[in-house]
Amino acid sequence: MKKLFRILRLPPEAEEYKTARRLWMALALTGLGCCVGVLSLVFSATAYVKLDSAALFRSYLEHPWILLLNLLPPVLLIWLFYFLTCRAWAGFLSSFTLTIGVALVNYFKIRLRSDPFLAADLRLAAEAKGIVGGYTLDITWLVWFALGCLIAGLLFTLFLLPRGLRGWQERTFGGLSCMVLMAVAFVSLYLNPEIYQKTTNIQHINQWSDVEVFVSKGGPYPFLYSFRDLFPTPPPGYNQKAAAVRLAEYPDSPIPEGKRVSVMGIMLEAFCDLTDFAALEGQEGVAQVYAPWHDLERRSVSGNLLTNIFAGGTVDTEWAFLTGYSTHQDFRSPTDSYVWYFRDQGYQTFGSHPGYGWFYNRQNVNQYLGFEDYWFTENYYGQLVEPTAALWNSDSLLMEELLSQLKQNTGPCFSFSVTYQNHGPYGEDPTQGTAYLTPAGSGLTETSCNILNNYLNGVSKTIGAVEQLTEGLEALDEPVVLVLFGDHKPWAGNGNSVYTELGEEFDLSTLEGFSSYYATPYLIWANSAAKTALDREFLGDGGAFSPCFLMQELFDQCGWEGPGFMKLAREMRAVTPLVHVRDLFWTESGLVNRLEGEQAEFYQDYLCTQYYREQRGR
Repeated sequence: MKKLFRILRLPPEAEEYKTARRLWMALALTGLGCCVGVLSLVFSATAYVKLDSAALFRSYLEHPWILLLNLLPPVLLIWLFYFLTCRAWAGFLSSFTLTIGVALVNYFKIRLRSDPFLAADLRLAAEAKGIVGGYTLDITWLVWFALGCLIAGLLFTLFLLPRGLRGWQERTFGGLSCMVLMAVAFVSLYLNPEIYQKTTNIQHINQWSDVEVFVSKGGPYPFLYSFRDLFPTPPPGYNQKAAAVRLAEYPDSPIPEGKRVSVMGIMLEAFCDLTDFAALEGQEGVAQVYAPWHDLERRSVSGNLLTNIFAGGTVDTEWAFLTGYSTHQDFRSPTDSYVWYFRDQGYQTFGSHPGYGWFYNRQNVNQYLGFEDYWFTENYYGQLVEPTAALWNSDSLLMEELLSQLKQNTGPCFSFSVTYQNHGPYGEDPTQGTAYLTPAGSGLTETSCNILNNYLNGVSKTIGAVEQLTEGLEALDEPVVLVLFGDHKPWAGNGNSVYTELGEEFDLSTLEGFSSYYATPYLIWANSAAKTALDREFLGDGGAFSPCFLMQELFDQCGWEGPGFMKLAREMRAVTPLVHVRDLFWTESGLVNRLEGEQAEFYQDYLCTQYYREQRGR
């Protein structure tokens, strides 16, 4: 043993046992990189608690492409930092920190919000503290195991690996080689959609669930593949001139002079109707909370939005409503939207959010989308309510301010606001308000009852504030149409524990399961003055559709034709009211993952025109 240790600690320039030491170094560093990659796969396999983690992990080992694409990054990283620092321990530490850091974020993000860690989330690094702050991170055995692996790996590299290369030529050649390999692999392997298809691994997952598809491919690999979404990627077959010609076929139609009523849109944070779940619809306390909402639905046009998101990612629904885009890039400059259309029609455009403007970069994005003025915590609401208090009780204040703001403006307005109250997570301790559910009456555990009761107390306040708003709007002589909708289903326990207790399997291969997971309510209500001005009743079933069609439904109810792109979107909705980011559609055949024939051609035409409209700016 002493002789082996002496051999390993010989300086690199020593000729004695030089070949053996280099071979040992090559095997050890590559092996350590593979171990880091395997550990990241353990995190991926155990991230989504509803899956069989052991079976999923074995599937990684049985799939050569998945194994290669997840182990290659930590191996290349450990060699790169070894060449840069001349120290094996530094190479291991750097590779471990980067790879397992991503794995940990993905692990907790899925456990807390059922949402994988994507490259696009890197843009929200500043918001991460605000997003995670209220959640409880469970330090599981795996986290402690990873810490033990880190310590063991550092000890191994410090005592059993020879000192690094000294020659700058060898180090430079090695470092540059690693960088070239990483660049080539990133472009040719990790961003390649054909290879992504080769890694299909659906034996132990539901192929309709985006989070399950993500973890089925490991951790480092699907994260790197998600970098594709950071770059503007035109749809297949995109031709800018053809898209421009296509959009020109649909000229904008103005809002008739006598029918320019004001529009107030409000997106309600994490708002859903819990009576839609069979296990709760018969609970008297839950029915009591939603009774005023159901009454308002009967006096409105109402239905369900089939959103792209679950328990987070709120701006996806928000921006789909404001732009009409079924999918979009980041907004970094003035971008055509329905807000701009209202503004071009002479409407005043403004809105409110009693949260920080830097969150999701709304302070800039809202300007890019056409809002003239927007109130946030920094420039208005901070004087009225503390940001932490706004999480639990700000909807009543917001509705009062919106009504007051509308009264102060002359002429037609387009107002759009986003609530902050009811943002998850919801406490696991007993509520200080009304206990709508009890373990004895519901069959749920005490923890699940507490989570739902805390959520329901917030929802009850929200619905009360909406009631007050509609009463105030009804009293106005000015015609106003109100649009209310939820952005996504609420968080309900780590790993969706409460939904599991409710018996919800979220089978996304069926429309019922898909709706249970993605659907949120919307309603379009009008005061008497608006009904008279537009000569419409604003009653009935509006149907279920993607958020990108909600503004179009509003225009239809008002009797407006709208901008040219909306006319194209109206035809797209006639083909399928569901245009989902996971390429899911709702046709006469039910829920399908592809369109055929002329429908497929029209969909591609729609995507190309949508992309052109977004990219051309204002």
